[in-house]
Amino acid sequence: MSEHKKLTELEATAICGNDISSSCLYVSALAIAYAGQYAWVALLIVAAVLFLFRKIYGEVVGALPLNGGAYNVLLNTTSKRNAALAACLTILSYMATAVISASEAMHYLHTLWHGLPIIGATLGLLGLFLALTILGISESAKVAVAIFIVHLVSLTLLVGAVVWFLFTHDLSTLSLNFSAPVRGGSITTALFFGFSAAMLGISGFESSANFVEEQADGVFAKTLRNMWIVVSFFNPVIAFLAIAALPLATVGENTETLLSYLGNTTGGTWLGTLISIDAVAVLSGAVLTSFVGVSGLMKRMTLDRILPQFFLKENGRGSNYVILITFFLLCMSVLFITNGELGPLSGVYTISFLLVMAFFALGNFLLKSKRPNLPRPVYAGILTVTVALISIMVALYGNITLHPDYLIVFLQYFLPSMAVVSIMLNRASILDLILAAAKSFGDKSPGVSRFSRLQVKRAMRELHQQEFVFFTKGDNVANLNMVMAYVESIRIGNEGPPNSQLYHVMRAQAQ
Repeated sequence: MSEHKKLTELEATAICGNDISSSCLYVSALAIAYAGQYAWVALLIVAAVLFLFRKIYGEVVGALPLNGGAYNVLLNTTSKRNAALAACLTILSYMATAVISASEAMHYLHTLWHGLPIIGATLGLLGLFLALTILGISESAKVAVAIFIVHLVSLTLLVGAVVWFLFTHDLSTLSLNFSAPVRGGSITTALFFGFSAAMLGISGFESSANFVEEQADGVFAKTLRNMWIVVSFFNPVIAFLAIAALPLATVGENTETLLSYLGNTTGGTWLGTLISIDAVAVLSGAVLTSFVGVSGLMKRMTLDRILPQFFLKENGRGSNYVILITFFLLCMSVLFITNGELGPLSGVYTISFLLVMAFFALGNFLLKSKRPNLPRPVYAGILTVTVALISIMVALYGNITLHPDYLIVFLQYFLPSMAVVSIMLNRASILDLILAAAKSFGDKSPGVSRFSRLQVKRAMRELHQQEFVFFTKGDNVANLNMVMAYVESIRIGNEGPPNSQLYHVMRAQAQ
């Protein structure tokens, strides 16, 4: 079997960069809504937090270069159940990202084509990127690169146009905005809520860790650097320029399409139209990122037997088409259930994304304490990880304070997903219960009971027939004896608890 082509720095950066840089289209207006004239400061604080996460992600993925992100690090430092929790949060985040981005892209397109049916067009866009990812990640990456380059050029033109506009006009708007009353009554309150809202501007930073195995050597760290540079420059700069060129009241009236309105005001209709077209393209790129990221994550979960093994089926191009089709169907169901309303989706998105980031920071702590001997190219200090984790928790608290109803909506999606994963993790125990029930039913209907027992036993055999590899020192016969005893106990149906002595020995030997 030929080796799949690895993603280059530009391709990998484009795939995850489209997701995180699409935030430039809405995060400035969002930050201004809560922080007013100090929104650019809030966005600079977000950039500082993201810089801390560059080291956190670099250490974790450098030590454990496998797909899965937060799921991967928790799987290697704690129990599979805890890892599955992070995985569910990541899948929910991807699902919400895909639907929100596709819907927002079609809303921008609707400003140019007023007869466009939003729901139908959103579904069509999701279907388009399903087809592209089934064709293969390399083909998808080429599309992502084109979108990413156009987006950077468009944002650069917008910044240049606004700067020129300010040079050729007086700065009375900037002076008026900074003399306006501070949102929330104090700068501290304004920055707190502005920072909390603006943290969505770095959503997508976690994406690169979920397809790291598809990237060429040394590419992952460069994707983190490139994403940080893009959002650290454009987000605060665009927010400041918007405050300098537009009255705050006007910003509030054009929240959903602030950048295209800013382009119309400072550069003319051509620039506003270009920004709208760019918005459609880059938000579509964020949809692509969701498909690529979730494919890598769910494949890893399937290899770890958290999801059914049929998800591993591949086509001739090496794409896990069952995973991609399943994700598309989930997105489609969410789209129809919510009727494309962004409020419920944003609730799932906000909390899921911030919790995933928090789990990554916690995973970094666990990696330091439980796997200290693993080589890693980058090391994040204890203070760095602590400050990053506190920042995420502050943002999470701020968002729940702003929108307490989001937590309820999040739980409505999260609890069913965890229920499905819990069934998969406990399917051996469930089969045991079914077998016991079949035996007790045997007195009333022996034929049915016997057939049921045979079916359950066959399922249990298939469940325990997966091969695995155990690495240990060649002269450590005691460990090998423990492994054989453990495998035998599984074969006869007496599997020990997850935190057995063997588990700790295996983890210690892996170091």
